[in-house]
Amino acid sequence: MALSTIQSNNKLIQFRKDITREYVRENLFSPYYGDDVTAIIRNIYDAKKGGEQINVPLVAKLRGDGVGSGTLVGNEESIDNYGFRAWVDWARHAVVTNDAEEQKDSADVFGEAKPLLSDWGKELQRDELIKALHAIPSASAPSGLGTTAGQRVNGILYTSATAAQKNAWNAANSDRVLFGNAKSNYSATHATALGNVDASADKFTRTSIGLLKRIAKGASPKIRPYKVTDGREYFVAFAGSNCFRDLKADLDTINQNARPREGNGMDNNPLFQDGDLMYDGVIIREIPEIDTYCTVSGAGASSINVAPVFFCGQMAAAVAWAKMPTPTVRSEDDYGFIKGVGVKMCYGIAKIAKAAQGSSTLVDWGMATGYFASVADA
Repeated sequence: MALSTIQSNNKLIQFRKDITREYVRENLFSPYYGDDVTAIIRNIYDAKKGGEQINVPLVAKLRGDGVGSGTLVGNEESIDNYGFRAWVDWARHAVVTNDAEEQKDSADVFGEAKPLLSDWGKELQRDELIKALHAIPSASAPSGLGTTAGQRVNGILYTSATAAQKNAWNAANSDRVLFGNAKSNYSATHATALGNVDASADKFTRTSIGLLKRIAKGASPKIRPYKVTDGREYFVAFAGSNCFRDLKADLDTINQNARPREGNGMDNNPLFQDGDLMYDGVIIREIPEIDTYCTVSGAGASSINVAPVFFCGQMAAAVAWAKMPTPTVRSEDDYGFIKGVGVKMCYGIAKIAKAAQGSSTLVDWGMATGYFASVADA
């Protein structure tokens, strides 16, 4: 029997038209953005043209004792105020094709340009916020401002900071920084303090939560809680995946014993579901990219990795907008043959900091920082 076979050029090829894009994680900071001074991450809008800085006025509380029946004239207290400057810079991106390539396209790949650009912008802002929270605050313009790549992260990037700059930040923020699970691990020398973080004793646990909360309550200037309900103060901690894993394991028994079992209790129990943890009035949110951008490799005892946890109250950071994301199109189209779409925006992301009267040293305004062992899974 002579079986007829199909020559390769005649074989049917099915090209699917629905396209699967690579997964892009949502900006997990999003619920904590807001336009008011009560937000953890405050959006500040100033869409007027001109200028590369947006000023954020900060005012500390009055600390004087006042007077009783004595003379008040001459005993007034000056208002401790500071103008924190946020520098803005441009971020732009685009994709381009032409009619010749579109003619070959079986699935309208170029049609994915706009959602891809949207995803790119979300990732960029999320990653830059992480870098800003870990940066050394500075009263000077960030290095790289206005260059080809631009620089929207304010302050001195942690990875670019000198030992002296890290030490100065450490000393200025001694009342709002924690290394591991003992305040005695602190040293004015940043590298020495990191070196005191141990792989077993200094994991991120419920002990860490309690310590960070007491540090935030006792800091000066005060760290305003994220919210206060019936006299209870609530904060939010952002942790990388390794630290979040250790806390979750430490809270397993507590969640097992204390979480509700009736109704949809299983749906809300973190033993069975992914999502935020909550302990001692602190919401702990996992931000996996913190490990990517903030791990201090080999800095701990026995050269273990150390990673920060950002323990936040109100006005921990700000996103200063000079130009909201705007779609753009390419004008040089070669008589309609070339097609290009893009996006442009102008903003700056900063960790809010304040200098005391008569001082140039900046202190983090709305957050405490803890450094903990960040040992990867074996």
